Amino acid sequence: MFRTILIRSAATLVAALGVGGCSTAEHPAAGPAPSPPAVTSSTPPPAPVPDTPGGPPLPPPTALTDVLARLSDPAVPGDQKITLIENATPAEAQALERFAVALRDNGSLPLAFEARDLVWSQEDPGNVVATVAITPANPPGAQFTFPMEFAPSDGSWQLTRQTADLLLALDDAPR
Repeated sequence: MFRTILIRSAATLVAALGVGGCSTAEHPAAGPAPSPPAVTSSTPPPAPVPDTPGGPPLPPPTALTDVLARLSDPAVPGDQKITLIENATPAEAQALERFAVALRDNGSLPLAFEARDLVWSQEDPGNVVATVAITPANPPGAQFTFPMEFAPSDGSWQLTRQTADLLLALDDAPR
């Protein structure tokens, strides 16, 4: 059952990433595919992020995309990823590790992330909501855009549990 959940999580993200590439009419020339590097967190040069008037400054977009880059990096062990998700438990470390390996094995890596339209959450003060664009290595030109919420944690940021559950189906991991 655990393997099914992991495969479902990876398949959901990969399917979402691949939808944009389904309409392309061009096909790349056949040949050996180069080995992708680990994971990149690519955002344009930091643009000023509008702050809430009179409120604290919003985090830079890279603070949020770095969380996603580490979650999807197969070189980062699962036990180091549980701190990247709000309320994650050690029992979920293996699922997080397998998720990144599945992304690598299906050719999606490296993923590029871009966070934009950052705003403070209306429902959870202190949390930040961003529109995140995820671009996989394959299929070329595909992009998946999803609103994600991040929570502050010890001077850093975490993907909220609700967002992680929507993307990764970790709520079914054994606890």
